[in-house]
Amino acid sequence: MKIERICILGGSGFVGTHLVSQLAARGLNVRVLSHRREMAKELILLPTVEVIETDVHDQQELIRHFRGMDAVINLVGILHEKKVGRIDLPSARRGDFHQTHIELPRKVIHACGEAGVNRLLHMSALGAHPNSRSAYQRSKGIAEALVRESGMHHIEHENWYLNGPKLIHGYGLNVTIFRPSVIFGRGDSFLTMFARLLNIFPVLPLADAGARFAPVHVDDVAHAFADSLDNRATYGQTYDLCGPKVYTLKELVSYVGEVIGKKRSIFPLGNWLSYLQAWAMEFKPGKKLMTRDNHYAMSTDNVCKGGWPAVFGFQPAALEAIAPEYLRADSPRARYEGYRENAGR
Repeated sequence: MKIERICILGGSGFVGTHLVSQLAARGLNVRVLSHRREMAKELILLPTVEVIETDVHDQQELIRHFRGMDAVINLVGILHEKKVGRIDLPSARRGDFHQTHIELPRKVIHACGEAGVNRLLHMSALGAHPNSRSAYQRSKGIAEALVRESGMHHIEHENWYLNGPKLIHGYGLNVTIFRPSVIFGRGDSFLTMFARLLNIFPVLPLADAGARFAPVHVDDVAHAFADSLDNRATYGQTYDLCGPKVYTLKELVSYVGEVIGKKRSIFPLGNWLSYLQAWAMEFKPGKKLMTRDNHYAMSTDNVCKGGWPAVFGFQPAALEAIAPEYLRADSPRARYEGYRENAGR
């Protein structure tokens, strides 16, 4: 069956907006579920896109909106918790990672089964593992296990991480899991964040400066998702997505400084000082720059063991070919984006 109708959770986010645009350009009908319709206002104008305001954590709502769809894509994810829990202990209080990365995928899986949807694409992350020291990576690893099990037939499996007696039933879904390295592109929260810091501080003490990444462009991640929808070769597969080059965090920050004309003194912090800096930043009001959980996550290299998956038939873009366009504050395009942001558009 040709996939023509897709329901996306997280469609108003960074990767989601690029993916929805690509799918709409292919003439596919896309239903975006969002807890606030206003967040997806730029998608509403696309002719084949329908934006629905709903509670994605309500399983009955998911079933209702999944009916009639050919595929479901779950892109929902968070980097920081407001409510912190302990997902490593089944009896402990649950945090935002558990609700967003474990309970939501579980509800999505069951809703797909109930609504008769047999194609599911799931966004995970490099480093995801149920035994990781990082709560973020643990929750992502557990979600991967749930998604893989949903692709099996006639299974009843009792998992300790789902609070004891909850049963996971295999629905025989055709699933594909994506595990990208850090994603860059206009509007990202990674390179852009360091550009802002370098514009403010003449000296930058850098935690986990030796952490390794292989940044991948947001359009390439979206392209991989879109291409896999109708490709049976991707059923049951997990793909690590990385750009063509590996960098340490210090190298990335130095590169950003060169691009924006703000070459700063960068002082790498050792493991203990990195931990203390992350701990101190947790007390910063508003959006968190770093947490101790981020510190734990960066202890694992965020790189791929192999190259770009050949099944997608294209090669990922190099960071140096794209990042300067949106990082340079003096470029006409960057000034235009700044005007838009200030105008709230």
